Amino acid sequence: QVQLVESGGGLVQAGGSLRLSCAASGRTFSNYAMGWFRQAPGKERECVVAISRSAGRTYYADSVKGRFTISRDNAKNTVYLRMNSLKPEDTAVYYCAAKETYYSGSYYGAYDYWGQGTQVTVSS
Repeated sequence: QVQLVESGGGLVQAGGSLRLSCAASGRTFSNYAMGWFRQAPGKERECVVAISRSAGRTYYADSVKGRFTISRDNAKNTVYLRMNSLKPEDTAVYYCAAKETYYSGSYYGAYDYWGQGTQVTVSS
């Protein structure tokens, strides 16, 4: 199994930036495709970004293209989500997810491991 721990969430004003981190432990991180999902109150969990285990393939939801960037450092067993130009509608709990495969895409059911989530709140 792999354990995932997110950090970096918080309260930020609209237009601001945050960087989320997801630290993995337990297995060979470079074997895992990773994703960031978010869930706002009363809404379904949605994929924000995803990245292949070699970082050669990525997915971005239309709502975050040009504002969010996913990256990974396999030497540090960590995946990052850089969020710029934040909007109030980005407010949600953000979850890191992993699956031992090359690339897992945007479907939440394809991921086997999840972190506990980190709250991101964007004020207007």
